[in-house]
Amino acid sequence: MTAKASEPTLSVVFYRTEAGREPVREWLVGLNREARKTIGEDIKTAQFGWPLGMPLIRKLEPGLWEVRSDIEQGIARVIFTVEGTTLVLLHAFVKKSRKRRLTS
Repeated sequence: MTAKASEPTLSVVFYRTEAGREPVREWLVGLNREARKTIGEDIKTAQFGWPLGMPLIRKLEPGLWEVRSDIEQGIARVIFTVEGTTLVLLHAFVKKSRKRRLTS
């Protein structure tokens, strides 16, 4: 039986520490509404289209990827893993500076 196009490939959950904290959810709360909307849409794209690659999803190492969202503050990166059919949001940050190229 195949999934309908309107059904997600993966469910999404926030990683929760033993103390009950959810680092990605807490990080999202500190962002403005527009940034949260953009990041949410990008995570939803990953959820419904998995597996995906660049420019939205970048593999970091075996079992670890990042969703890359272009927001006003810079490039938001949400680090995640996939356990079975669940996308687990582990950590997030905004990369504000770009790599500089050395010129000779």
